[in-house]
Amino acid sequence: MAFVIFLLAYLLRRRLDNLAHQDHDGLWRRLFRSGRTTTPGEESRVWPGLLLVGLPALLLVLGDHLLTAAHWRILGYPIEFVLLVVLMGVPGWRQHLEAYTMAWGRGDMQGAWHHIRDSLPERHRADAVTPEAMHLLLSRQFLAAVFERYFLVAFWYVVGGIGFALMARGIIALRDHWPQVAARKRFERWSELVSWLPSRVLSCTFGLAGDLSGWLRSGRSTLLSVISTEQTLIVGANSALTGYALDPARFAELHPDECSRFADRSVIAVRDLLNRSMLIWICAIALLVIAGIL
Repeated sequence: MAFVIFLLAYLLRRRLDNLAHQDHDGLWRRLFRSGRTTTPGEESRVWPGLLLVGLPALLLVLGDHLLTAAHWRILGYPIEFVLLVVLMGVPGWRQHLEAYTMAWGRGDMQGAWHHIRDSLPERHRADAVTPEAMHLLLSRQFLAAVFERYFLVAFWYVVGGIGFALMARGIIALRDHWPQVAARKRFERWSELVSWLPSRVLSCTFGLAGDLSGWLRSGRSTLLSVISTEQTLIVGANSALTGYALDPARFAELHPDECSRFADRSVIAVRDLLNRSMLIWICAIALLVIAGIL
């Protein structure tokens, strides 16, 4: 039944994303509002944020065990469904990418930058000094956003239930929305910790969903590495994609007459790779359920 709940929540969340509805970042910011005031010199404390996220997660884990022990597990499914819809989702990205690729196709790089600027981390916006760098930065952020809003939640939901999924997604939200900047840097290390294993699993999935031989040549080198989650995903995706979809310089060298179509082709290739990867995950979860493991 948990698989059915996840599948229904995923389908509804994708529908809401396509309509650019239900962006829940505001909920996280309101939850973390208490972190705005802190004692001078203690701006880097992480325990208040971890408590705000960890306590509800712990209650969900305990509630799940109690309902299972009482054979009333079905009562928890509506709560899990609602929470999964809240935890997942990348609303607005489809509209931004469509506007971005149209501007790129017209050769309007300033317009392309305008459409995706707010979707990029502030600390990296200065890196987009060329169209090629801008596109790679956008691709990294898109891969990371879909991973953190879908695959990370799915992984920890399957491994530990809704409490673990809430904790993992909450740490990502703390990294992005906690009021104290000094603490965000420490939350970033926590986010890398909860993302390490699922990001490597997704990188392996890229190989199955794309060019397996290409992924075996270069993508597998990231599996046991200590590089960041974003770097793991971009290397894995690049190695699994054909046609230099994430190598704009090489694409321009081989196809100089089609440079205006590069952004559109690249975005479609990355999006299709992610969709196929999620399909593989869903099939794998279904097989685990059939086998009685989940």
